[in-house]
Amino acid sequence: MTHLHAPRATRAGGEATGVPTYGWLIVAALSATTTVGYGVLYYAYAVFLTPMATALHTGTTVIAGALTCSILASAAAAVPVGRWLDRHGARALMTGGSIAATLLLLAWSRVHTILALYLVWTGIGVATACVLYEAAFAVVIAWFRERRGTALLAVTVVAGFASSIFLPLTGHLVGRYGWRSAILVLAAIHAAITIPGHLLVRRAPRPVADERQAPPGTAGKTPSAAGADRSRDDGERRRVVSAAVRDPGYWALAVAFVASNAAVAAVGVHLVAYLTELGHTPQFAANTAGLLGILSVTGRLATTATIRRASPATATAAMFVVQAGAAACLPLVGRGNLGAVLATLGVGLGFGVSTIARPAILADRYGTTAYATLSGILAVPLTVAKALAPLGAAAIRDATGDYLWVVEGIAGLCVVAAAALLTVRRVDGSSEA
Repeated sequence: MTHLHAPRATRAGGEATGVPTYGWLIVAALSATTTVGYGVLYYAYAVFLTPMATALHTGTTVIAGALTCSILASAAAAVPVGRWLDRHGARALMTGGSIAATLLLLAWSRVHTILALYLVWTGIGVATACVLYEAAFAVVIAWFRERRGTALLAVTVVAGFASSIFLPLTGHLVGRYGWRSAILVLAAIHAAITIPGHLLVRRAPRPVADERQAPPGTAGKTPSAAGADRSRDDGERRRVVSAAVRDPGYWALAVAFVASNAAVAAVGVHLVAYLTELGHTPQFAANTAGLLGILSVTGRLATTATIRRASPATATAAMFVVQAGAAACLPLVGRGNLGAVLATLGVGLGFGVSTIARPAILADRYGTTAYATLSGILAVPLTVAKALAPLGAAAIRDATGDYLWVVEGIAGLCVVAAAALLTVRRVDGSSEA
């Protein structure tokens, strides 16, 4: 059985053809835009739950449902967005998505009904599919080869501070100006950084190998030759996607990252409530849970360093095992302050791991030709898991009367994620035998 890696070709310097310096400019731009995008279009929403519920005369559960709709809309858009990125590049899509998101933020500041809120946030969900990690990673993957891990790390490390920046900023804005005016300020910040930032994005030049393999006489890029190039590229993308979806390793990756996403989403929503249930004060619980954002950056750094000595799948599986052990121990040691902090540290180390490992594994395994399409296919179940896992955890908590089975279930999901990644390694080994 032959390995399913797509052919890749780069210049001697390791990056895609073109000027590497511009690739690093794009990395800097995407680091800023994803930080603002996640901060404004995701994390800030938590601050608006109570004031919006009061203003719209409803409960916070109803208000939170709009964010769930947004996440599901993002999942629905993931595959067509991935196909667009592979075929046309990211500049127009990401710039248009930033403009659309800004206009929808302005509309959000004027909503007066639940229906309007849900419609606006469904639109924001589609926009986020065009501008956040999935699209940004597709750009980075196309520009970099040997220093790809460093470039991905740069984007995710900076964006890892989105919650640390925008949660307190949004709280300050709401307290001082009210929630509607706070949204207008966030919309202005979003427009000022993301629109010009995405205008800097351009498609990575065609690799040298493609130039060498072009049919004689096409160097002038006549319309017919350009059309032939596009047809050949489309055919190659279809071949890579078809081979990948028949690869057991691809679906093992899907299982691994769906399980990890579900665990992370459940922890992110329920950790404060569980620590409070264990007897800690709400302030201590919130401060301890706040370590998760900082530790996600630490986990990304540790994973990147480990990948240099081991395969990405093995390094990521090791992080998931640490996360599983910490979650399993939380009910045993979490009633004490030190135990709660240490267990949270262990869980938090796994928070940002899949974010940086998944694009690296996909690109290494299948190449860059159809990366965005393959990533988009995976993004659908991953995003659905992110949306539904907290609801499932809440249902288990209500059915059992405490969080014990929720936390042990989270540990089990981390074990499943690690085992699935190790399965990928076994599949690779058998295919090479």
